[in-house]
Amino acid sequence: MSGELIKEASRPKDKTSVFVKRKRTFTLAFLAVAIVFAISAIVTDYDVIGGFESIPKAVIWMAKNFIPDEKAWSRLPNILRKLTETALLSVAVTVCAAVVAFFFSLLSTRTTKIHPLTGRTVRIVAAFFRNVPDVVWAMLLLFSFGQNILTGFFALFFYSFGTLTRTFTETIDEVSAACVEALHATGATFLQTVFRGIIPSSMPQIVSWVLYMIETNIRNSTLIGVLTATGIGALFDLYYKRMDFGSAGLVVISVVVLVIAIEVTSNKIRKVIM
Repeated sequence: MSGELIKEASRPKDKTSVFVKRKRTFTLAFLAVAIVFAISAIVTDYDVIGGFESIPKAVIWMAKNFIPDEKAWSRLPNILRKLTETALLSVAVTVCAAVVAFFFSLLSTRTTKIHPLTGRTVRIVAAFFRNVPDVVWAMLLLFSFGQNILTGFFALFFYSFGTLTRTFTETIDEVSAACVEALHATGATFLQTVFRGIIPSSMPQIVSWVLYMIETNIRNSTLIGVLTATGIGALFDLYYKRMDFGSAGLVVISVVVLVIAIEVTSNKIRKVIM
């Protein structure tokens, strides 16, 4: 009895110590973030109070200048044409990157039992393409291809390839391990393992990642279009530099509507396939 009483008496203290440790950890993390923010503001001469005070002025300016006028609405057909071009480019890039990434993920996943050196090499290559932002890829490719749609295509392709290779690899490792082990036990070949085990079990998650990447590429292609002078991004840059803010605002609204529509459609598809 005495031993049980001692254990019961010690439990609240243990819980209290855990909460105290968590509180200290959160406090230290908050202080660290605050110190880093303060140092960054001092180094960059950022006026925190002035920044917050400028928000209402910026909102009022946008409300006055970015509301589409009659001239902006007359340019809607051209805006929709460029928007469609940007959306189709994003879909084409994502599909091409997904196909290539799937084959590379078969080499990098541990489920297919490819040589460890091959898998490690593929993961390093994918990490390199993934960690370089697509905007940086666009700036690098401008030196080789100039301002054209091919530059934007490759910039989005490289980043999408790196991201999808990693996500596909993790998906195959998580979803297909048990199924692949069963096929290996029956003496299945590599192609039989892929087509009868990996693809059927991991396809819903792969499709979900492809849909997410399409959404991401549509958003990113707008900014890349400013650099490459193509698509809806080039149109926004043109209107903005001409100080035609109404037309530029209509471009922004069109992009937002398209992204929301793509996201709603993607969510419905995910609910069906998952």
